Amino acid sequence: MKKILIHSGYIKLDQFLKLSDCVSTGGMAKALLQEGLVLVNGEKEERRGRKLYPGDRIEVQDEGSFEVIGGEVQK
Repeated sequence: MKKILIHSGYIKLDQFLKLSDCVSTGGMAKALLQEGLVLVNGEKEERRGRKLYPGDRIEVQDEGSFEVIGGEVQK
């Protein structure tokens, strides 16, 4: 499982998919979600704007498993 560090309280799912290199554009993220290929905490998720928080686990078919981890906010 890959750990993805965020420096804010949450990250939206479409942004997370780009940050984790699962997709390169928002359009690709939308298509991936519409096809039902993304699980958040074990449940299928289709909303691009779903907020992810540290501790959330994401599974992307053919890409692997990820966990959101938090860090200190950079000033």
